Amino acid sequence: MNSFLLGAEQQQMANVSATGLAEYAWLMVVIPLLVSGLLLVCGRVTDKWGHWLAVAASWSSFLIGFLIFCQMIAQAPAERSILAPVFTWFKAGSGNEQISLSWNILLDPLSMTFVLLVTFVGSLIHVYSVAYMEHDPNRRRFFAYLNFFVASMLTLILSDSYVALFFGWEGVGLASYLLIGFWNHELPNAVAAKKAFVMNRVGDLGLLLAMMSMYAEFNSMKFVDVLGASRSGDMSAGWATAIGLFLLLAACGKSAQFPLQAWLGDAMAGPTPVSALIHAATMVTAGVYLIVRSGAIFVASPTARLCVAIVGAITLLFGAIVGCAKDDMKKVLAASTMSQIGYMMLGAGLGPIGWTLAIFHLFVHGFFKAQLFLGAGSVMHGMNEQVNMRRFGALRQVMKVSWICFGIAWLAILGIPPFSGFFSKEPIIAAAFNAQAFGTAGAWIFGLVAMIGAGITSFYMSRLFFMIFHGEQRWTTQFDGGSDVHPHEASWLMNGPIVVLSVFSVAMGLVLGFTERFNQWLEPVTGTLEATKDAVVLSHTAISAITLVLVLCGLALAFLMYVRKPVPKVAPASNVLVEAARLDLYQDTVNESVAMLPAQLLTIGVGGADRRVLDGIIRGISWCAGAIGRAVSHVQNGYIRAYASYILGGVLLALILVVGSQLV
Repeated sequence: MNSFLLGAEQQQMANVSATGLAEYAWLMVVIPLLVSGLLLVCGRVTDKWGHWLAVAASWSSFLIGFLIFCQMIAQAPAERSILAPVFTWFKAGSGNEQISLSWNILLDPLSMTFVLLVTFVGSLIHVYSVAYMEHDPNRRRFFAYLNFFVASMLTLILSDSYVALFFGWEGVGLASYLLIGFWNHELPNAVAAKKAFVMNRVGDLGLLLAMMSMYAEFNSMKFVDVLGASRSGDMSAGWATAIGLFLLLAACGKSAQFPLQAWLGDAMAGPTPVSALIHAATMVTAGVYLIVRSGAIFVASPTARLCVAIVGAITLLFGAIVGCAKDDMKKVLAASTMSQIGYMMLGAGLGPIGWTLAIFHLFVHGFFKAQLFLGAGSVMHGMNEQVNMRRFGALRQVMKVSWICFGIAWLAILGIPPFSGFFSKEPIIAAAFNAQAFGTAGAWIFGLVAMIGAGITSFYMSRLFFMIFHGEQRWTTQFDGGSDVHPHEASWLMNGPIVVLSVFSVAMGLVLGFTERFNQWLEPVTGTLEATKDAVVLSHTAISAITLVLVLCGLALAFLMYVRKPVPKVAPASNVLVEAARLDLYQDTVNESVAMLPAQLLTIGVGGADRRVLDGIIRGISWCAGAIGRAVSHVQNGYIRAYASYILGGVLLALILVVGSQLV
């Protein structure tokens, strides 16, 4: 058994029956799901009030979740894994061969952390969307999709089995497709939605293969059975590695991790509230949830766990490098999400010492990332929907609320103390320097990657902030091929949610970062194993100091380049790395060469074989039949003497055969 599985702390917590409000936890999923269906079925009748019904549905889910959370807080830690039966889906067979699949809701500290994040941040995004989509004739349909998104994500995180999780997993994928391509009357938007949908299907294949492997080995796909077998040592290293790698493939697709990250930047084609919901509270966090929820499997397979850490390390650098060269404001934020999810995956790959850290960063990141995207939406609202940062500048003079709120989120993602990002990201960097997970060499490699990533993050996020709000005005006018812009603050329906998120971006680190409350809350799920001090290759103080210096250097470099110096209105030619980063490090070219081109060549080959071989055989048979027919047609000439000669010849042939057989 792997050395990470130590002591009773890692034993699976027994599920207790639901009591009180927990018995009605299913309402968190059903309410937004029913409202989504109602808005779609009733159509234009609900145009005037449908969006408010969707907002109420989302807040209702949050209220129920918050009350259940309060109920769980009052219970002993050992009783915080609650199983609420919903219904039995089907039963088949009898006796020992009986298969029964029940749909239950699992309420434990991990799932409830996600419930609070999804419903609270999601509800704020709903409120913001009321004003943002005010003039869209299809606003009612947009809110139906938002409610469906929330319901699907809640299904995913509240499931007690991989089968039920898969339904939510697919629902999230469908919702993202519908929302990314919401304005599908424009071809690029439809293509972006299709790209996200197809790349996520690759990840879904991984989850399906993992589920098949679980059933083949354990005759079950319930968390309690599969993870229990992993903890008890009943899962062989081979099966653990196979299942772990399949789950990693699924997580890479849903969370836009290397090598399935290409869809995330194009997903910015959807309305900005969609970007906030996908990046902060729903879709891209699902992969991290899957890895941490399945942590026991990865503990049983050091190989699979190492692959998770490698994927996280590659992606956090990949996203950071791409973010440095983008001029599209939303695509910079998309790259930052890719990079920050990479930190979470790295933390999850470190094993038990990183699970809580990964979830804490995910939780905190959800607030300031939603704040950044909604702030970007406010900037677009004031700049005629433009996203090119090279045509912004000096917006702090006319959009002070947006400037202050965006600045708070900017400092949070940089990891500047005392903002929340410092308390969530810096511990992951410190844990990466611990040799307990992958030895001394691994600690130096992963630690340095995480530390360097923090410096690059500081540069490109500072570049984003300064290009938007500082420097000289570079606004478009009718004289340079654009239109006159008149920057202004959005209404308080849009700014209000951003201000609320700002409070959490400031206070959450102070409330949770200085205490062990979050760690103690997740202990029943993630365990109490801590990093051993003897395994640290660099002191925590040195790690914090060096990381902070790199962050400040990145900030200072961005200030010198984009505030002190004039920013060109058109992206100038640059070196090879910058040009590559502008093209997403050629990720689309690689995907087309590795996946699409071979498939196209295969299609061409199969088509050619169909036309030349199969069709040739059929045409050959047809020609032979025609030739035989033409040859036979010559004997059908209508002359009686010819037919008499045929009969005579036949009789003579028959006589010869008879006589010949007698002689023999």
